Amino acid sequence: MSKQKIDLNGKNILVTGSPGFIGANLVLRLLKELSSGTVVSLDNMNDYYDVSLKEWRLEQINHAAAASEVKHIFMKGSIADPVFLDEVFGTWHFDIVVNLAAQAGVRYSIDHPDTYIQSNLIGFYNILEACRKYTVEHLVYASSSSVYGGNKKVPFSTEDKVDNPVSLYAATKKSNELLAHAYSKLYNIPSTGLRFFTVYGPAGRPDMFYYSATRRLAAGQKIQIFNYGDMKRDFTYIDDIVEGVFRVMQGAPEKADGPDGLPIPPYAVYNIGGGQPENLLDYISTLQEELVRAGVLPPDYDFEGHRELTGMQPGDVPVTYADARALELDYGFTPKIGIREGLRAFAQWYKEYYEC
Repeated sequence: MSKQKIDLNGKNILVTGSPGFIGANLVLRLLKELSSGTVVSLDNMNDYYDVSLKEWRLEQINHAAAASEVKHIFMKGSIADPVFLDEVFGTWHFDIVVNLAAQAGVRYSIDHPDTYIQSNLIGFYNILEACRKYTVEHLVYASSSSVYGGNKKVPFSTEDKVDNPVSLYAATKKSNELLAHAYSKLYNIPSTGLRFFTVYGPAGRPDMFYYSATRRLAAGQKIQIFNYGDMKRDFTYIDDIVEGVFRVMQGAPEKADGPDGLPIPPYAVYNIGGGQPENLLDYISTLQEELVRAGVLPPDYDFEGHRELTGMQPGDVPVTYADARALELDYGFTPKIGIREGLRAFAQWYKEYYEC
């Protein structure tokens, strides 16, 4: 589908989930790149993980905003609250909306389904309703590689069937895509979904494997390696994710009518993944080497003695691998930062943040 080019300067932009990992880095990029306009960001600041890390990210945003020509406003509230969301949209009449607010985590969804229904379904519905009521130019939203479920064909393509989720989290993300498609068709709202593949980097989510493994190793504890290490992941560094989102924001699916005179849905979905699946054991070895290099762990650390191989976990999949050619074709971008460079940056940040 052809794209309508959008100049982000001078626009009112909403980023939900801004103290989150991807949200914070996107807001920092907007504050750095743009020369005018307003960025409103919001989050409910829940305690799914350490709130102090979210507060640290907000501090980075506030520091960047002080030196930026772009106005930034943070508002605390939940996308699951329609009254709050209507007030925000009614005040700012956004041109671009980037919805990154969601309850994340595959394993957490097994025991806490209600949280996912509230945030990922009701919250996303509220976002769609606000976009319909206040007529936005482009809605960009986070989907996930988890929608591919137990698909055996790799690399995963957005043309593949994704109707067999293996977790509630995956089901909510696929539901987001279906709802967005319906709203694009019925109300001619340009929307683009982004299926992120295993995002990592400095100040990431503490529940992600590389982060939680680092904390356990630093405490002298064992790390569990699922499926006995026989897993591959398309690890994608945070800067590559943000570059992809930033480019997609500037190119909305173009509106057009079909032969029946009704709108052709201005709707698209893309993978954003490293395009080079890494063996989990290789990834762990690289992480350990970089933790030693950064001084988080001592040179003589007994890595083998701190590894525990275990079986596959419910909701997990053995391989993720993105076919991201459509992103390259339409936006001229392919993720390119390798795990050595990415994990080195994380290890250095971890050393400074935790004062190891």
